[in-house]
Amino acid sequence: MTVSLRTATEFDLVAVGAVHQRSRVAAYAGILPEQTLARRTEEAFGEWWSERYRWEKDTHRMTVAVDDSDQVVGFSYVGPSETPDAVELYAIHVLPSVIGAGVGRLLMINALESLTALGRSRAVLWVLEENVRARAFYEAGGWRPDGATRNEPVNGEPVAQLRYTRELPGR
Repeated sequence: MTVSLRTATEFDLVAVGAVHQRSRVAAYAGILPEQTLARRTEEAFGEWWSERYRWEKDTHRMTVAVDDSDQVVGFSYVGPSETPDAVELYAIHVLPSVIGAGVGRLLMINALESLTALGRSRAVLWVLEENVRARAFYEAGGWRPDGATRNEPVNGEPVAQLRYTRELPGR
């Protein structure tokens, strides 16, 4: 499979919603109850991304990873952060069927370039404390927990999260 990256358009958001939902269900299985993960459908995620994109398209950047047939198999989302003097990596999600194929790594490299272009020297992201696979992925990419924590709902279920930080290249 050959994967390429491109800037997302409004026409990608339904597919992005499907990737987000499938990725979340696979990544959070064993962390959150099955019924919690089932509360938001692929369609609901597509609608959520369509609304968010409408309000944030001028300040945030979404990149999609597409396969040989131009099907969205992953995405990343970056933008300004509420954390002072930082920008934020809000999401990297890939279809469960492409985990381990390097799609996430390509999205990470691209996200770091996009974050650097936003003009800050540091980036942050939030990850579920119990999501060992995601934490290992981010740590392999140079991210480190900075001690900040929060409890945020995922489909209505409060979940412990850790904030990770990374100095940006060239800053």
